[in-house]
Amino acid sequence: MTDGNPIITDVYTSDPALLVHDGTAYLYTGHDEAPPDADRFVMRDWLCWSSSDLRSWTPHGPLLRVDDFAWARDGAKASCVVERHGRFWWYLAVNHATVPGGAIAVAVADHPTGPFRDALGRALITNDVPDDDGRDHTIDPWVLVHEGQAYLYWGKHRCFTARLDDTMTALAGPVTEIELPGFAEGAHVHARDGWCYLSYGVGHPQRVAYARSRGPEGPWTVEGIVNEVPGNCATNRPCIVAFHGEWIFFYHNGVLPGGGNHRRSVCADRLSYDADGRIERVRMTGEGLLGSG
Repeated sequence: MTDGNPIITDVYTSDPALLVHDGTAYLYTGHDEAPPDADRFVMRDWLCWSSSDLRSWTPHGPLLRVDDFAWARDGAKASCVVERHGRFWWYLAVNHATVPGGAIAVAVADHPTGPFRDALGRALITNDVPDDDGRDHTIDPWVLVHEGQAYLYWGKHRCFTARLDDTMTALAGPVTEIELPGFAEGAHVHARDGWCYLSYGVGHPQRVAYARSRGPEGPWTVEGIVNEVPGNCATNRPCIVAFHGEWIFFYHNGVLPGGGNHRRSVCADRLSYDADGRIERVRMTGEGLLGSG
């Protein structure tokens, strides 16, 4: 797990989410277990690795399974972990056992590697929030804590946002929809130098586009493409993080032997900004962070 991209090679991984805590990076991923001939996702749990240099990764095994949420039935999809109030909050997309469609779960722990437990005993968001449009739009949660306030983003085909209250387990205001042309899924928000950046999958197969705003609630201006369609994979889940003075773009592709749309692999390449703060297009490489940059 130190020879470039993909960064994890002994298992199929997807939907990267990074948390940096006390100088260590924690990588949380989905776990693609579809048989080689399957044309569907098989995802039962979420995995975790840690690293002090983003080159050598220590596995921590599955930290959560769908079965840890009594009200969920399957579909361990994209997730994100944030630190607040000295605890670690994990927001995860699953399928609901009784409410049609997807749902967002919340788990909590006192350490980045757990043990995590269901913080609510029920879903934070179900597929009828904010409305039931007949489509499954409740996937891919992302949380940004900005100037003391936590903001939740999620959605498929439609992008939603709402404030979280101080408990991190309830909404603190109305759900609003962010208008993003071609939005597919995978909303991710990060802040840098007075700007908020919303990156997301667009089209199909997916590229990653981004929009920029002076605040986490917009208004958002679409500015360009972050990366092109990844190799041998129709989906494209972004995660952008600063680590030891460098900005890094995490994503997944399907280039491992036997890989593809339902057997993906997490990768990482460097990301940079121009003088005006615009994201420059990421060059996806085989050497990844082992390259000279």
